Amino acid sequence: MSFLSATLDRVKPSPTVAVTTKARELKAAGRDVIGLGAGEPDFDTPDNIKDAAIDAIRRGETKYTAPDGIPELKQAICAKFLRDNDLTYTPAQISVSTGGKQVLYNALMATLNPGDEVIIPAPYWVSYPDMVRLAGGEPVVVECGIENGFLMTPDQLEAAITPNTKWLIFNSPSNPTGAGYTRNQLKALTDVLMRHPHVWVMSDDMYEHLVYDGFEFASPAQVEPGLYDRTLTVNGVSKAYAMTGWRIGYAGGPEPLIAAMRKIQSQSTTNPCSISQWASVEALNGPQDFIEPNNAVFRRRRDLVVDKLNAIDGITCPVPDGAFYVYPSIAGLIGKTSAGGVKITDDEAFATALLEEANVAVVFGAAFGLSPNFRISYATSDDALEQACARIADFCAGLTE
Repeated sequence: MSFLSATLDRVKPSPTVAVTTKARELKAAGRDVIGLGAGEPDFDTPDNIKDAAIDAIRRGETKYTAPDGIPELKQAICAKFLRDNDLTYTPAQISVSTGGKQVLYNALMATLNPGDEVIIPAPYWVSYPDMVRLAGGEPVVVECGIENGFLMTPDQLEAAITPNTKWLIFNSPSNPTGAGYTRNQLKALTDVLMRHPHVWVMSDDMYEHLVYDGFEFASPAQVEPGLYDRTLTVNGVSKAYAMTGWRIGYAGGPEPLIAAMRKIQSQSTTNPCSISQWASVEALNGPQDFIEPNNAVFRRRRDLVVDKLNAIDGITCPVPDGAFYVYPSIAGLIGKTSAGGVKITDDEAFATALLEEANVAVVFGAAFGLSPNFRISYATSDDALEQACARIADFCAGLTE
C-alpha cells in the first residue's frame, strides 16, 4: 500500500510554477534564459503600501488575527466592491485568505461532494481543474477556441450544464489569454445561468483593473443581480497593486458560504499575514492613480509582443483585452523539426525546444487545456521582450519541414 494519498493521483504540479522554477535554475547555472512564464508584474509595490506595512509592524500589529481577515480590511473590501462593482456586501460576507488561490480552494472544499461537476472554460488558469479534483469534484472542461476569441458561448454553457453541475468558474479578463467578456456577452451567459438555479458562479476577477483600449470590465453579479445570492466574487491585491508576494486574496458572497469557507481556513492556515492585511487596507483605500500609468506600460508591451509574434510565419497571436498575457497559436508549426532535431509534435515539444535551443521559457498550451498554443507573460521589461521575441523568431525561422 502506498504511503501517499490516492488523491494525489488526481492532480499534477502547477506547470507555470514548474516553468518559472526551471528558468531560474538555468539562469543560476549560467544560462542566458529569458523567463516569460511568471504571472506577476515587474513593478514594485507602491511606497504608500509598503509604508503602511512598516507602520503596522511598528504599531505591533504582529499577532494572530481573525481567521478570515481583520475588520479594517473587510470594511475596505466592502467599500471597493461598492465603488468598483456596484456590489453591496457586509463584512460578514467577506473572506480574506492567503492569496486568491486559497479563496477558490476554500470555496471548493466547502461545497463539493463526490460527483459534483464544475464547468471550466478552456483555456483556463492551470490550477482550476486540479483544485476541483482535490476537493472531490469533477471538472467539466469547455473548449473555447481561437475562432471565438477564446470566449465561451451561451450555447456551450447550456450544453455543459447537467443536474450535477454545482459551479461555473468564470475568469475575465482571462489567464492565460487576456480575453475579456463585454457586458453584453456576459449578460448572454448570465441569462443561461438564470434558467439553472442550482448552478453557482465563482467569478475570478483578479485582472479587473488590467484592461486596455477602452474595454469595460463587468462582474456576473453586477450584470445580473438575480445571481447575487449564488455568486462568489473573488479578487485580490496581487496583480493591480503589484503585491504578488504579499499573498492576500479576498471574496464577497452569501454569508453561509463565507462561514463555511471560514471553517475550512480556521483548520488549515488560519489567518493571512497580519502585516499583509494592513498593507492591503492601504492598497484598497489609498490612491489608485498609479494603476493607469502601469496599464499604459502593459499596453505598450502587449502591442510590442503581438506585433512581433504575428510577423512570424506559423504563429497567430490575438490581441488580448486585458491581463498581461498573450496566447498565440502555433498550428502552423506543428510537424516541423527544430534546428536541434526536435520534432514539434505539440505545444509542449515546442516550449521544451524553445527553452533548450533559444533560452526562452514559455508555458505550453496543454497546461491551460487548449492546444496548440503557448502563453507568454509580458509583465517584464521591454528589452527582455524584444530579445525574447527575436529569439522566438530565429528559432521558428530555423524550423524545417
